[in-house]
Amino acid sequence: MQLLTLMVVLLLLTMFGYRLGRSRALASASGNPRLLHSLPSYHGYYVALWCGLPAVFILAAWLALEPSILHGMIMASLPADLQGLSEERLALVYNEVRNVARYGHVPSLPAVGDAAQHYNNIRTTMFFSVAAASLALAVAALAYAHRRIHADLRARNRVEAAVKVFLVAASTMAIFTTIGIVMSLLFESLRFFQSVSLFDFLFGVQWSPQMAIRSDQVGSSGAFGAVPLFAGTLLISGIAMLVAVPLGLLSAIYMSEYAAPKFRAVVKPLLEVLAGIPTVVYGFFAALTVAPFIRDVGHQVGLTVASESALAAGLVMGIMIIPFVSSLSDDVINAVPQSLREGAYGLGATKSETIRQVVIPAALPGIVGGVLLAASRAIGETMIVVMAAGLAANLTANPLEAVTTVTTQIVTLLVGDQEFDSPKTLAAFALGLVLFTVTLALNVVALHIVNKYREKYD
Repeated sequence: MQLLTLMVVLLLLTMFGYRLGRSRALASASGNPRLLHSLPSYHGYYVALWCGLPAVFILAAWLALEPSILHGMIMASLPADLQGLSEERLALVYNEVRNVARYGHVPSLPAVGDAAQHYNNIRTTMFFSVAAASLALAVAALAYAHRRIHADLRARNRVEAAVKVFLVAASTMAIFTTIGIVMSLLFESLRFFQSVSLFDFLFGVQWSPQMAIRSDQVGSSGAFGAVPLFAGTLLISGIAMLVAVPLGLLSAIYMSEYAAPKFRAVVKPLLEVLAGIPTVVYGFFAALTVAPFIRDVGHQVGLTVASESALAAGLVMGIMIIPFVSSLSDDVINAVPQSLREGAYGLGATKSETIRQVVIPAALPGIVGGVLLAASRAIGETMIVVMAAGLAANLTANPLEAVTTVTTQIVTLLVGDQEFDSPKTLAAFALGLVLFTVTLALNVVALHIVNKYREKYD
């Protein structure tokens, strides 16, 4: 709450700096903006940036360094008998100190209560010191920038340079975040493949990652053949694409070529609402409505249908990704020039012939790209499969049986308190690396198809 109050005060001070800089710029030009090098608003932004950025840097540095500073000071203040504990026990003691200080838990030892009181005192002192420093720096920077305002100041250039630096920093952060994700997956996967053969993982047909406690127990080494997971992922994703591609593509053709503008303006947003429904809601729908319906219909015709089947999960997942196919296809079809349609009509083609022989071939690269993007979305889906398809790693092509997918097993392996030293837990990173590679390949192929076969019209 204190940090939020400080941020609000800094925001108000920055807004005041904007107004002050804008007013001083107009005053320096005797009220005539034409005499200024830059617009008055740029002078306001100039003062606001000088006021806000240094204070934000101080707050960011404090938020980054506060945990380590508090940890060092609290550990140094503990009694000698507690400082002699092992690193693991000291970590538990420090966690208890933080819980007592922040949430008012009852301490297990008097020394822990004293340390928690010392923790709060240090934290409060540090906050008010940082708050005073940031506010003082903001006021000083505001006064400095305000004095520099004059008619010939190149405020626009300074502001745009600051914005450019911010954009470059944001782009760099996004790139390094992506690299960090890939490296974390790669390093942990390499640790997994030190215990399990890559060949056995990619081509094995038995998946049982449970590790026994003792070496004399059955299945103590586990089985990490991921083929059943790959097969289940492809089966459910294939069913989903069989549902989503025809319905999505036909919906896009109707809305772009046949529907009246008023009807399209209403129906297209309603269709895109499907993309905004949380996947857990789809999971409930699949588990409570679709799966029992498929099981009852199967029993009536003499088929054995599992309570959790690939068909139920695939059907609901297909409904979920219809907007991906429909919206992308609709945009691509609308991008086809009207002159192509009019040329086909001039040659005597009917509307349906024009759509089949002119519009769809011209829009095909974009449609294929959208379908591949929707396929990558289906492969990465988790909640629907967890709730509707089950956890059994069955190697089967029967959509009426229960199967599992790569994402489901990742969730299962990482649920609860886990040690990241066993092949069971590290297998999740190997599965994540495979999933990342597959989805990345689908996205690259989609972009390649769109860029290579895209038609450019004048």
